[in-house]
Amino acid sequence: MRAAAQRGLEVMPVLFNPPGFHTSGPPRPSWRGTFPPRRPADLGAFAVVLVRRYGPDGSFWKGHPELTPVPIRTWQVWNEPSLPVYWPTGPDPKAYARLLAATGKAIKSVDPGATIVSAGIPQSRIGVPFGRYVEGLYRAGAKGSFDALAIHPYARDTAGVIAAIVQARRIMDRHGDHSPIWVTEVGWASGGPPSDFTVGPLGQAQRVRSTLLALNARRQALGLRGIVYFGLRDSPVYPGGHDFWGLHTGLLRIDGSRKPAFAAYEKAAQRLSITVRSP
Repeated sequence: MRAAAQRGLEVMPVLFNPPGFHTSGPPRPSWRGTFPPRRPADLGAFAVVLVRRYGPDGSFWKGHPELTPVPIRTWQVWNEPSLPVYWPTGPDPKAYARLLAATGKAIKSVDPGATIVSAGIPQSRIGVPFGRYVEGLYRAGAKGSFDALAIHPYARDTAGVIAAIVQARRIMDRHGDHSPIWVTEVGWASGGPPSDFTVGPLGQAQRVRSTLLALNARRQALGLRGIVYFGLRDSPVYPGGHDFWGLHTGLLRIDGSRKPAFAAYEKAAQRLSITVRSP
């Protein structure tokens, strides 16, 4: 937070991965994935501690008078709960809706002006399909529990990304929810194992540029709040894991050298009138 504040960068944390003594799963990390907390209120209590430290008038800023405060005002609750790896008890929109409501309510009890962002819901063949899961959230009464719906519209190309956002907007409109949409993950791999999203260095650069510009052009019609590209740098294979396309989506290689996509991102971002962030 100190380094971010020194550069004037805003931070949007993802509240995720409770410790073993609060998880609904085994007390130690499990190969099955990341389990939600046993009690939704526990994540809310943790969030309150964070808001009191890093939010407006937080203790962190009071303890660092040399910094110009850049308080955290935006909080994302969990990650991709429609996938079994991030909800190993079985993806359940009702259960996630309870977690979202409890956490959002706790945050706003300390910072009423905070923005609550839902977990990013992916377009994926793994787990519960996107449309069915989002419909399930609304049927569970999630409307009003969040200020922006986050989605991860991974697709082969720019047209596929836009189609996914249009689908989300139609579902929201059907439920009378005019909250904005936040694309909190989207990206393409420049290398690695073959996949629908592995497009080579030049294909990655082309899609990064065209997607940012296309979404900027349609941001008002789609009700877009922001875009987060995933991610800044490629990642090594996780311990005990295997190589897959998601480790190769960086704008930078593992050694920090720039891919063609870095320049494409930079040039596109300079043309945008909205803020585009990369994690």
